[in-house]
Amino acid sequence: MKRIWNPPDMNPRPLAPGVSAKIAWGKKLMLSLVLLEPNAAVPEHSHPHEQMGMLVSGTMELTVGGKTTLLSGNEMYLVPGGVRHSARAGPEGVAALDAFSPPREEYKRRRTTPKRRKR
Repeated sequence: MKRIWNPPDMNPRPLAPGVSAKIAWGKKLMLSLVLLEPNAAVPEHSHPHEQMGMLVSGTMELTVGGKTTLLSGNEMYLVPGGVRHSARAGPEGVAALDAFSPPREEYKRRRTTPKRRKR
């Protein structure tokens, strides 16, 4: 099982227009570095997985269960499994770390392949 990932060597996986993620996982946990272009949106959706995240840079409106919160700095958030949620990046874009438990199988099926290093 792979144990070390270097995000610059990973191809981003498109999730929505202007939204991509670099994803790694183990047996019981998945971690993704999610990048949103300025003003990009993650459409409302739900999944059975518990999701916890932390804003790394930028500002983001996060709506969970109909309640919208403006996140900034290194604020953390929790999205319980089965709850509808969405997000919108601020004008500077967003980088966020999201963890899922258990790992999302649909992300594992569309495996990210490493970028080729220039020689």
